[in-house]
Amino acid sequence: MSIHISAKPGEIAKNVLLPGDPLRAKYIADNFLQNVKLVSSIRNIYFFTGTYKNIALTVGASGMGCPSIGIYSYELFTEYEAECIIRIGTCGAYTKKLELFDLINVDSACSESTYAECAFDYKKDIFNHQGNAFNIINDTAKELNREVKCGAIHSGDVFYRQAKGKPAIVKKYKCLAAEMEAFALFANAKFLKKTAATLLTVSDIIPTHEKISADEREKALLPMITLALESVVKN
Repeated sequence: MSIHISAKPGEIAKNVLLPGDPLRAKYIADNFLQNVKLVSSIRNIYFFTGTYKNIALTVGASGMGCPSIGIYSYELFTEYEAECIIRIGTCGAYTKKLELFDLINVDSACSESTYAECAFDYKKDIFNHQGNAFNIINDTAKELNREVKCGAIHSGDVFYRQAKGKPAIVKKYKCLAAEMEAFALFANAKFLKKTAATLLTVSDIIPTHEKISADEREKALLPMITLALESVVKN
């Protein structure tokens, strides 16, 4: 079994939400799930399984970056037979056309990362969402009267860069925003023939340096969390 997740067989649901932060996973479990059980806490990366509107659901943390989410999502898919993983996180907008608190349902994720090539010999720098979760999120957003943007995003391998301006790959794919994980999640799902989506809240506007304050962040993420949960019900 997994060496990074200590859950027993049957303790991980088919549907999994993966925020990056372990405390965000705990917040979701404490405030939205019923019949919750902590099923893994190795390295303080928490995984909780419970129900949301009587649908079994696991929420856990991915950590930061392609290597981290690459490990957790691969083991969830293979060791625990998860079928659908939805990453929920924050991103920095590359364009002033986006505003703080906007939601992005990621159509594709590009990266300079060698993760997919090293893992699966995929010589590609962009991967689409996998399976039907992307469409379910869009349909659910319409039902909830909640606007979402769709498009390509950049899964960067580094957070701090010496060079100024947008990386070349961002210009190539006209990326809306930057984060660090979706590329590896989509690559894993493609290789394993699983379902994966990424739903992001804009927390920073890179050109203007606007950002959500620490005090605003918890409340700001509620629309994304609710949309992800309601989408799982329909999956």
